[in-house]
Amino acid sequence: MSAASHNHPPARKISVFGRQFTMPRSRGLRIAIGIVLIFGGILGFLPILGFWMVPIGLLVLSYEFAVVRRHRRRLVVWWERRRRPN
Repeated sequence: MSAASHNHPPARKISVFGRQFTMPRSRGLRIAIGIVLIFGGILGFLPILGFWMVPIGLLVLSYEFAVVRRHRRRLVVWWERRRRPN
């Protein structure tokens, strides 16, 4: 059997500010990336790091954990309702 014939799930993609990023296939690596982003964002007062890393880390983790995903969806619904004119 060739490597091309194995049935791999498609790579996960996340969209941030209209740009799409392909995430690693390894669940453990995706979780590690999310945790590192959040930790780096907490240290956002240091040079190079920034507080922008916290929401990106939460977005990455929302694809892995239902609890984080639920909060992300609530935030999206709240934001869309707020933007919609009355």
